[in-house]
Amino acid sequence: MSLSPVVTGLGIIAPNGFGVEEFWEATCAGRGSIKRITKFDPSPYPSSLAGEVTSFNGSDHLPKRLIPQTDRSTQMALVATDMAIEDAEISLSDVPPFEMSVVTAASSGGFEFGERELKNLWSKGSNHVSAYQSFAWFYAVNSGQISIRHGIMGPNSVIVSDQAGGLDALAMAARQIDKGIKLVVTGGMDGSICPWGWVALTTNEDLSKSHSEDEAFVPFDENATGYVPGEGGAILILEDSDQAALRGARVYGAISGYGASFDKKALHPSGDALRYAMASALAEADLAPESIGVVFADGSGTLNGDQAEAQAINDVFGIGKVPVTVPKTMTGRLNSGAGSLDIACALLSIRDSLIPPTINVWHKNSYGLDLVTRQSRHKTIKHAMVISRGSFGFNSVTIVSAP
Repeated sequence: MSLSPVVTGLGIIAPNGFGVEEFWEATCAGRGSIKRITKFDPSPYPSSLAGEVTSFNGSDHLPKRLIPQTDRSTQMALVATDMAIEDAEISLSDVPPFEMSVVTAASSGGFEFGERELKNLWSKGSNHVSAYQSFAWFYAVNSGQISIRHGIMGPNSVIVSDQAGGLDALAMAARQIDKGIKLVVTGGMDGSICPWGWVALTTNEDLSKSHSEDEAFVPFDENATGYVPGEGGAILILEDSDQAALRGARVYGAISGYGASFDKKALHPSGDALRYAMASALAEADLAPESIGVVFADGSGTLNGDQAEAQAINDVFGIGKVPVTVPKTMTGRLNSGAGSLDIACALLSIRDSLIPPTINVWHKNSYGLDLVTRQSRHKTIKHAMVISRGSFGFNSVTIVSAP
């Protein structure tokens, strides 16, 4: 990256907080939000826990005309975008429309919307299926709706690489800044906690079948049984550093490095591909491993995945040489929303010199990691690394740096 794209705005909707400060306070306090599903009766399914966003109602924040044509995940993306723009203290009307871009990540599309319309189709007939179904289900709909709502006419795209997508979208956004785009709305927002989505999610053998809220998702723990899904994510405003400085913007941090790889042994990863992605991010940032103050790990919660990730971290940094944390133990794994939410956490850690904890993990001595558990840890941080891995082999790593 020849320029230093900077983050000037954050919009967060997560199971443990609505808005930046509410989310961050809950995260630093270690308040978990993984609970038994309330949107439907999960008892017929092998897994019953999720990180739900229970405080969100799109009708409270968006024009009435948008509600019948959008899925809940799109509504969350639109509201988070509004939050991020407000947080950045910028009027998009001051930026030429072709000098703005939208790049989001997606992994499921509009599952809740699609489920409702399929019910209408089979129970009432085709005349009762909404015309909006033609696009409300689509992976790219969040990028399109954000662009339309805010008059953004520059490059518009969506990345689909599961859990890694949030970091991949941010990297593409940074490349757009490098090409001359002044401002990019980027990040990921996901939500498929509905019967149709749950049927799809439960086909993944890595989904935890534990019904204990405190034991279902414990990455890097010898008692790990898999992961718990969640919904939500974060939207970020990324700007050209010169433009941000010119308008006197508050800057959370810079996107200084990115690396990606693909692991062909996705079900039994070796860690080699992830290690390559980590080294690539460090090389692009022109940083030595000892410059990194904290690693926000992916934390799959599976034996194979955790072993491979821990090995990669130890190979790059040395055994126990860098603090590691997995705050998604409070929210569940948010699919395409996970990476951008971890980036937000990393930037807030830099801002407040505070590393949030990994909760519910007690038996952590078998991986050689300096895992931050039980309570937040105070530490001055100049550079933070975020790791995200998607199903079937996607690896992405991003480094953010203090402004």
